[in-house]
Amino acid sequence: MRISVVGPTYPFRGGIAHYTTLMVRQLRASGYDTPLYSFTRQYPRLLYSGRTDRDPSMSPLRVDCEYILDPIDPITWWRLYRRVRHDRPDILILQWWVPYWTPCLTAIASMIKRKTNTKIIFICHNVVPHDGGGTIDRRLALTVLRRGDAMIVHSEEDRHRLLALLPQARVFKAHHPTYADLAQQSHDNPAQLRQGLGLPSDAHVILFFGFVRPYKGLEFLIHALHFVRKHLNVHLLVVGEFWVNPDFYQRYAEEFGVSDMMTVINRYVPNEELRPFFDAADVVVLPYISATQSGVVQLAFGFGKPVITTRVGGLYEVVEDGVNGLVVPPQDERALADAIVRYFQEDLGSGFRANVLANAVHSFSWQQLVETIKAAAHELGVED
Repeated sequence: MRISVVGPTYPFRGGIAHYTTLMVRQLRASGYDTPLYSFTRQYPRLLYSGRTDRDPSMSPLRVDCEYILDPIDPITWWRLYRRVRHDRPDILILQWWVPYWTPCLTAIASMIKRKTNTKIIFICHNVVPHDGGGTIDRRLALTVLRRGDAMIVHSEEDRHRLLALLPQARVFKAHHPTYADLAQQSHDNPAQLRQGLGLPSDAHVILFFGFVRPYKGLEFLIHALHFVRKHLNVHLLVVGEFWVNPDFYQRYAEEFGVSDMMTVINRYVPNEELRPFFDAADVVVLPYISATQSGVVQLAFGFGKPVITTRVGGLYEVVEDGVNGLVVPPQDERALADAIVRYFQEDLGSGFRANVLANAVHSFSWQQLVETIKAAAHELGVED
C-alpha cells in the first residue's frame, strides 16, 4: 500500500511539522511507500503571529520530502495534484487544523476525487480552531472535510464536532502520539539545570510551556500562585514565544504579588534546548480555557513529566486524573492552586511519572497512529 502525505516538515517549526515528520518516519519504518509533499511556504508574513515559522534547531527532525506546495499559489495546487496522480497512491493523507487552508485543500481534494482512484484521509488536528468555532469556522471546515473519504481525530470532542458537521462520515480516533523523539539526553541533574536557568534551588518548579495565546489561560495559573504560596515554595517557569502582549501577564503577576515567583523565557525553543526545561521542572501545568487536544501534553509525556491541566476538550482523555496527572475545572484559580499543592504535599510525582512512561509505550505511540491509518484504509477497501 502506498500512502502519500501532505504536510509541513523542516525547515518549518512547531507541533504540526514535528507531527508530520514523525508520522512519515513511522509509516516508512512500518514498510509503507510514503512520499511526503511539503510546502515551499506556509503563511504570508502578515498572517503569521509569531516571529518566524522557520525552525532554528541545530538538530531538527528531518525526513526526505518534495517541497512543492504554496497554499496561496493555485499553480502549485495543480502541480501537487499532477504529482499525486503520477505517483498513484492508494491513500492520500491531508491535514486540517485552521480555516486558512480551506481554498488550497478544497481544490486539491476536489481534483484528486474527480480524476483519480486515490482515497483521501483527513487528519483533523482541530475540527474548528482552538480560539474559534463560530458559524464561519464550521462552514469552512465542512467545505474541506466533506471531500474526505475518512477522518482521524485525536479527541472525543472533535469526533462529536465532526459528526455534527458530517453525520455519515467515517471517523476514527487515535490518541495524539508523544514527542519522545525530541527527548535528547541531558547530562546535567535537575539542580544543575535549575542553577543554569537562574531558578531558586529550594523551590518546587512548575513549567508552563508552548506558544502563549489567550486560550491557554496563563493568567489563571499566575493568579493561582497567589494561593499556592501560602502553602508551598514554588516557582513558575514560563517558556514559549508570546503571541500576545507579554506586558499583560507581567501586570497580572504584579497585581497578585507573584512576580518574584516567575521566570519568563519569551522565545521559541529549538529541539536541542527542550530537555533542560522539562528536566528542571517537577510538573507541567497547562491551565487551558479551551482546547480539543494538545501537543504540549504529549511533549511533556515524551519527557516523562506528569501534567496538571483543565477539563476542556480531550485533555482529560490523555491526562487521567490521579493516574498520570491531575485535572481541574477551567478558569478556576483556587482549584488549580489546590491541585498544585496536592501534587507536592501528597508526593504524587513518582507514581504519575511511572504511569506516563508506561502509557507512552502503548497508548501514545506513533505505531498506534499507523494502526489507525491502516484501519481507516481497510474500511475504505484498500488492502494492506
